[in-house]
Amino acid sequence: MRVNVGPAVLTINHSRTFMVTDLCGNISQNSQQGIFSDDTRFLSHYNCYINGLDWTRLTSTTTTHYTARVYLTNPVLSIEDGSIPKGSLSLIISRVASEGIREELELTNYGLKKVKFNLEILLRSDFADIFEVERQSFTRRGYIETRWDKEQNRLSTTYTNKDFFRCLNYSVKNCSVQPHYGNGRIIFEITLEPGETWNTYCEYILSDNKNTRQPADVSYREAIEIGLNNTHSKWRAVVTNITSSDEDLNRLYSQSIEDLGALRLYDYEFEEETWIPAAGVPKYVTLFGRDSLTVSLQNMIIHPGFAKGTLEKLAQLQATEFDDSRDAQPGKILHEIRMGELSYFKKIPHTPYYGAADTAPLFLITLHETWKWTGDDNLLTQYRDIILRCLEWIDKYGDLDGDGFQEYQKRSQDGIENQAWKDSGDAVVYPDGSQVKAPKALCELQGYVFDAWMRMSEVFDVLSDSQFASELRSKAAKLQSQFEEIFWCEDSNFYAFCLDSHKQKVSTIASNPGYCLWSGIISPQRATSVVKRLLQPDMWSGWGIRTLSKKNPAYNPHSYHLGSIWPHDNSIIAMGFKRYGYVKEVAQVASGIFDASKFFASYRLPEVYAGLDREPGAFPVPYIQANVPQAWAASSVFHLLQAMLGLQASAPNNQLFVDPYLPDWLSNITLRQLEIGKSCVDIKFWREGDTTHWDANVTKGKVTIKQQTWQPW
Repeated sequence: MRVNVGPAVLTINHSRTFMVTDLCGNISQNSQQGIFSDDTRFLSHYNCYINGLDWTRLTSTTTTHYTARVYLTNPVLSIEDGSIPKGSLSLIISRVASEGIREELELTNYGLKKVKFNLEILLRSDFADIFEVERQSFTRRGYIETRWDKEQNRLSTTYTNKDFFRCLNYSVKNCSVQPHYGNGRIIFEITLEPGETWNTYCEYILSDNKNTRQPADVSYREAIEIGLNNTHSKWRAVVTNITSSDEDLNRLYSQSIEDLGALRLYDYEFEEETWIPAAGVPKYVTLFGRDSLTVSLQNMIIHPGFAKGTLEKLAQLQATEFDDSRDAQPGKILHEIRMGELSYFKKIPHTPYYGAADTAPLFLITLHETWKWTGDDNLLTQYRDIILRCLEWIDKYGDLDGDGFQEYQKRSQDGIENQAWKDSGDAVVYPDGSQVKAPKALCELQGYVFDAWMRMSEVFDVLSDSQFASELRSKAAKLQSQFEEIFWCEDSNFYAFCLDSHKQKVSTIASNPGYCLWSGIISPQRATSVVKRLLQPDMWSGWGIRTLSKKNPAYNPHSYHLGSIWPHDNSIIAMGFKRYGYVKEVAQVASGIFDASKFFASYRLPEVYAGLDREPGAFPVPYIQANVPQAWAASSVFHLLQAMLGLQASAPNNQLFVDPYLPDWLSNITLRQLEIGKSCVDIKFWREGDTTHWDANVTKGKVTIKQQTWQPW
């Protein structure tokens, strides 16, 4: 069986433009469907009719991430000289998403008689902001005008609110009949002889104050046969690819590669093979701090292009001043940026918004890891000032009360209550299920800062500032000691979820301490307790580790963060398990996530799924509003494989370290075109008995591959 995620829709996307329709290819009124770009819905209602009646759907699908096709036939039609039997006519709607949307219409008469009828296309635009679409609450601020240009066969709908402007042009091309416009519909008067076919194509052109997004001059067939453009084929050509003994894993990996390619944002002026990932479709087609940095870390063994683009753009947008309305302080790295009407007029703080307590240390962690994989010392000098500002933010503003721990509390009235990765409003709870009030010192924030300081100490050694490097190591050691003393809970033999506003331990059992394993702040003596606790039945579902224990009164397997399962959460925890040598536990987590992927359509892991127990006859149940594709869900497979194989790069020293453990369900795996600096390696791993062996072939450059127990930094 295959589990579909979310409502039954067709979604196609390319860069910032995406289109969501129902399975008939229509856009339902009062829905979250439409054509979107730059956080604006350009088309809010679409319906295709024959003589005023709905067509009958035969089948439909998305054939690639940027193409879709719908097969329709006619109902019984009464016409002037009789009737047209149902199923006599075929309508094929084919769509290609690029900067704009191209739509092809192909009609065929399979009946025995000549037929005349009207093909009608209803088009309406509301130009709603994506936040309004999500909450289905709209405020009309500007005005909309629609004009039909008979000479150009073009329907133009514009929206103007002061100096905010959006326009949708629907242009009919290569049409053998003269279309008309009336009552909100474009009407084609069609006459077809038996066996005759009629076709045309139309373009959706999206314009704003600065840009016009024109669809590529590529037919549906060309888009399928040769691709939309060469950027996706280049992506496939440069990334690491795998073959393994597990065909399901091969398919999951392949789908994840496709999804990451589909989520690239192209409209930044970067050099070739440098990109930024959109966080997910349909809600998060924009730059995010935490998501983009996490995806960059997950993709190190695939390609460093996302990390380069993410670091560059986030550095450009690093906060330089105080702005409580946007939760900004100097040195802070953004949480999210939006470009719709609400942000344009500053009705929301996303201009950009800085309400994230973890993005500054994650920026430093990602920068260091990018340097380790690329060997590019220029990165360290290029971002030196950005590094210093991040470190200053951690000291001055991340620690709200000067006690040595990182806390967060929103200042913006429209800001986010919870400013770590579990950012839903109800995500942080006491053991009795009640809400923890801000300020909150989450355990993983301490781990991120510890990790960032240790990594930056290595960076400043390279930058010939050994005194500052030593200071960072001393600060990290002090934080680790404080963390062990304050966050450890003897009664639960586990670390506190967080400290509350009174600096009292919140001893809730949650997945967050797994991140502390990843960062290395946890003492080796207590790591065993954390690993075992995360794999107890109240946390381990069989499909992955839950975000919150089943024993907590707030537990809800169908919630966003209170007991659900996130693939990226599990991949980071698995990296933590690997750091402390728990290789069988890494394989257990990987097996749970990989097994879940087998049930999802196209092996596409969703953002989040329910924390229900795995049992005979059960299957993963998706979160009802999960994003698919979603960048850090797709990338989780790469992190899990990195943990299993123990891949660590030291490109500045032309070295790659491996520390593999293959479980009995994966007898062999081969990685090809793995990049380390300017070198490439093909490396094969195989299991014999209980031992994992490996063999490597350097195909480009000069790099030494060694087996070494996983070591941080």
